[in-house]
Order: sequence, then C-alpha cells, then structure tokens
Amino acid sequence: MTGSVGRRYSWYVVFVLVLAYTFSYVDRTILTLMVKPIRASLHITDLQLSLLHGLAFAIFYTVLGIPIARLADRGNRTRIIMVGIAVWSVMTGFCGLARSFGQLFLARVGVGVGEAALSPAAYSILSDYFHGNALTRALSVYTGAVYMGSGLALMIGGTVIASVTAVDWPWLGPMEPWQVVFLAVGLPGILVALLMLSVREPPRTGLSPGVTVGNAPSLAAVVDHIIKRKGAYGLLIAGYSVHSLLWNGANAWIPTFFIRHFGFTQSQIGVQFGFLLLVFGSLGVFSGGLVSGWLKSRGRKDANAVVGLISAICVLPSGVLATLAPDAHLSLALFAAFVFFGSFPYGAAATAFQEITPNQMRAQITAVYFFFLNLCGIGLGSTVVAFFTDKVFRADAAVGNSIAIVIGVAAPISALLLWLALRPYRKALAESGVLS
Repeated sequence: MTGSVGRRYSWYVVFVLVLAYTFSYVDRTILTLMVKPIRASLHITDLQLSLLHGLAFAIFYTVLGIPIARLADRGNRTRIIMVGIAVWSVMTGFCGLARSFGQLFLARVGVGVGEAALSPAAYSILSDYFHGNALTRALSVYTGAVYMGSGLALMIGGTVIASVTAVDWPWLGPMEPWQVVFLAVGLPGILVALLMLSVREPPRTGLSPGVTVGNAPSLAAVVDHIIKRKGAYGLLIAGYSVHSLLWNGANAWIPTFFIRHFGFTQSQIGVQFGFLLLVFGSLGVFSGGLVSGWLKSRGRKDANAVVGLISAICVLPSGVLATLAPDAHLSLALFAAFVFFGSFPYGAAATAFQEITPNQMRAQITAVYFFFLNLCGIGLGSTVVAFFTDKVFRADAAVGNSIAIVIGVAAPISALLLWLALRPYRKALAESGVLS
C-alpha cells in the first residue's frame, strides 16, 4: 500500500492484530495467577497445574498450527483469524465452568486450538502490508502484545480476585472466584473476533515465479526449503526454542515465587508483576526492533539474529540474581531487567524468518517455528520448573531455586545456538533476496 491513507490503514491492521494477540495472551496466561485457588479447588499438585498451563494448551496449539498455516497460505487469512479468536474466547469461558482437572484440561486444549490460528496468519498478513525495517517495526509492535496481554492478565486477574467472592448463578451453579475470572476475561474476545471483519485481506507480495495462492507449495516443498537452509532455520529455531523454555518457564512461576517466598497476596503480585510485564516487556520487544534497525543501518545484515544473542546473554544474570535477592523490591527490580531482556528478541526473530522465506511459505514456516518455540516454551517450560520443585527439591518453597536452575542452564545453551546461527543466516539472506 502506498500513500498516507495506505500507511494509516496498514497501522490500523497492526492495531487490530495487536488487540487480538493481547486478548490471546490474557486468556492463555491468566492461569499463572491462580495457582493457589485452583490447586485448592481441584486438589492437584504443582506438576499437574503446570500441565494445565503448558501441555494442555500446547498440544493442539503446536500441532494444529501447521495445517492451519497451510490454509492461511492458500486462503483468506483474516477469516481464519476471526474464527480462531471466537473459538479460544469461548473455550476460555468454558475454563470457568470446569469442575475437575480433566474438564479444565480439555478446556485449555480448546484455547490452544483457537489460538493456533492467529500468529502464522498474522505474520503473513503483516509481511504483505510492510517491508524491510518497517516490517521489523510492525512485527515488534505486534509481538509487544505478548507482554501487554500477559501484564493485563495479571493486573486484571489480581484486581478481580481481590474483589470477587464465590457466586451462585442460575443455570451455572456455584462458582469460585477463579472461575469467574475465566468468564470475565474470555467472553469479551467475541467482540474482537467481530472487529476482524474490518480488516481487508491484502494482495500477496513476494510470491516465487509461477506460484499463485491457489497452487501454494505442499508441506513437503516447505520442508525441502527448510532442509536446504537447515543451518539458518535449524539453529535459529533451536536457539529461540531454548530461550522460550526459560522465558515461559520462569514467567509461569514468578507470581507463585513471590507468593510463597515473600508472602505476597495474589492481587499484590498480580498488579506489580503484571505492571512489569506490561511496561518492561513492551519496552524490551520495541527496543529489540530499534536495535535491529540500528545495527542494519551500520551494515549488520544479520541484525535480527544478533538481538537474540544479546538477549540470551543478558537474561542470565538478571534472572538468576532475582531469585536470590533478599528483598522483594530488589527481586522485582531484577525481574524487570529479566523481562526487558527476555522480551528483547522476539519482534526481530519474527522478521528473521520472514526475510529468508518466500511469501507462499511464510505462514507454514512461521507455524513450524511456532511449533518448536511453543512446544519447548509453553509445553515444557512451566513443567520443567515444576519438576525441579516437586521431584528434586520436594518443597513448594523451592520454586525460586527451580526458576534459577532453568534460567542458568538454558540461557547459555540458547546463546551458543544463536551465535552458531549467525553465519548460515547471513548466507540464507544473501540467497533469498525476498525482502528489500
């Protein structure tokens, strides 16, 4: 799109997609604030709670991402997103109706099914509205919704938990405060699904010669494309997946760490840590995009991968020291640095994959990236932390030690993998010439 009207509308599309992504993260992360009441209500352990947070959500979120992305590479991406928003919003509401571990597990699976439709299609849409450094900025803004959504989930959830008591509604029966929270954050997403009707499907750019939307490449062709550039794709995906494990694993249990270690209430840590995610997470991902642009202007063609390496190096001291701090305020300050550097690479990471991928494969390759990123991060991150707490330390109070171990091991591995990815990524950029 050209002209000021086109630019304004392009950023309107970003706004709608950011709103959708924000709601998705509110719905998926609200569980982290309600560990204590859900455990008490359903009589489950940290490990079982981690399965609700991670595996239940990630099972179909990761698996269905690839076939849904194939639909996005062939069909109307805005309609696919609209249906996905409606599905995950309704299923979040069903989480509030759950009366057992099994029912809540299945409802969380449904949330993952709906959310699988969003990001692969959104990345593909934005790559048609923006190019070059503008794409990095747009994807950084979009990715910032992760932290706005996570922060708002904790802040809204903490406020609602503090103000809501158990209720007995007609047809629904008695409901505990944590169940009311799920209903309160889930059902408004239906309005966001309707807002997607205002987003126009953009013309596709960057298609390979002889390729049209109707004859988009097969999954086998996508896999072949990845294999031919396995150094770039493989190492980038591996490095960011390990980074996602420590990032998601820590954030899933940080509120519980403050509740157990420093005696915070759910509402107190919800508001305070939610604020950190909202402010420092958003600043981090936006700053990562700016640093990437600055590095590119100075000749670093691999800038979108370099910011990932910077992040992996910086999250190590801030995250580990935050769990060892003797004072709650110091711990929060260190976690603010952890959140900033932890969120730093993800806008640029999204652009890195778009830059070396032809248009007709972008949604599918984004889904492959998300498959591993979220299988490791969402699927395993919270469970790895819970495993150390339940099975190694055998003490709820040791959750801070578990967080520190996961960060301390995963951050250096992520840094090494991303450092190794720089050379093959530069080679893939030189070969592709897809984005200006």
